[in-house]
Amino acid sequence: MGITRRQAVAATGASLLAGALASGRAQAADGRTIADVAVVGAGVFGAWTAWHLKQRGLKVALLEAYAPGNARSSSGGESRVIRVSYGGDPLYSGMARDSLAAWAALSAKQTLPLLHRAGVLWFSPAGDEYMARSMAWLKANGIAHLAGDTAWLRARYPQISFKDGESGFLEEASGALIAGRGVQTVVADAGLTPQRVQAGLPERLSDGTLRVGGVLARSVVYACGPWLPKLFPDLLGGRIVATRQEVYHFGPAAGDGRFSPPALPVWADFNAGDIVYGFPGLEGQGFKIAFDRHGAEVDPDTQDRRVSNEGVEAARAYLAQRFPGLAAAPLVHSRVCQYENRSTGVFLIDRLPGFDRVWLVGGGSGHGFKHGPAVGALVARHVVDGTLPVEPRFSLAAKQKVQKRTVY
Repeated sequence: MGITRRQAVAATGASLLAGALASGRAQAADGRTIADVAVVGAGVFGAWTAWHLKQRGLKVALLEAYAPGNARSSSGGESRVIRVSYGGDPLYSGMARDSLAAWAALSAKQTLPLLHRAGVLWFSPAGDEYMARSMAWLKANGIAHLAGDTAWLRARYPQISFKDGESGFLEEASGALIAGRGVQTVVADAGLTPQRVQAGLPERLSDGTLRVGGVLARSVVYACGPWLPKLFPDLLGGRIVATRQEVYHFGPAAGDGRFSPPALPVWADFNAGDIVYGFPGLEGQGFKIAFDRHGAEVDPDTQDRRVSNEGVEAARAYLAQRFPGLAAAPLVHSRVCQYENRSTGVFLIDRLPGFDRVWLVGGGSGHGFKHGPAVGALVARHVVDGTLPVEPRFSLAAKQKVQKRTVY
């Protein structure tokens, strides 16, 4: 079977990159340094992509408009869930499993942990198909977990008010990642110092080199999170949409350990397609709760970061229903971030049309943080091996306008 023109061009690009590395050529004709790869964006996808490229011995320039894990990014803040069950989806389940191992290895080298293995509890009405497929995958792949009916849930977690007919399972080795500090640690572990620039579109020079943000590179990766559609509005406008997401941290009473590990794990309540999720008290941040629903469309640069009274009241109403011991707990702090939504919740990892050595990486859709290591490894393979086929589900061609998101 012959190869396509695109494969041939990609193979030529990969060959040129490999040849440049072998020859040690690292300067342009005017003496300026040429990076093998410029990574635009030091969020979780960009940071892990840069980390993996460095592991392969490439010269990497990391460009960031603000700072790694900054407060405006989708990778900032206190904590993110890391779980490996994805309704039995082998693609995401496998990526999450590999990423959990990578986060654990990085965390083990730090004085303060990045991974808290508090466990992840998932509960739903008994017979829920997503939960059944998740448990089947966990069992088939030998992932440690516990499962039980309503009586089991009530006996194990008396601080949660479970409804009749609910069941659940606990991923024992999963838990929570520390977000902003985690991204900063990935960048530091890669030995990189981000360049503070506002990068624009790629410019192709006469010698084939690419210029972005004043940096010369042979390949470019745009991992800009919610800024991707701002950079490429004609291509990604409506395909990746940044939405406002509020999170709330409530303070249990002094001495009350029911809402901290090991008494309480990370948890997710999945009912009628809605997900409410939260974290036990980690690193003194209080009990965290959030609703996994799309908020209003926002601009990540300028959106108001104050939570709404309506959101706080909705969180309090949920606590009264599910966590009655926290019904009167004070709001100790809160945060507004954003999702970078895809219509199906599936990531974008594909070339920029017209540029065989420029990659677009994003569409985390609220569940991407945990996958940073696996996404970075995949992007690094694409950069080095230009013939590696794009995963069809991650392709630009598969991306439609955002209307609703499939639960992941």
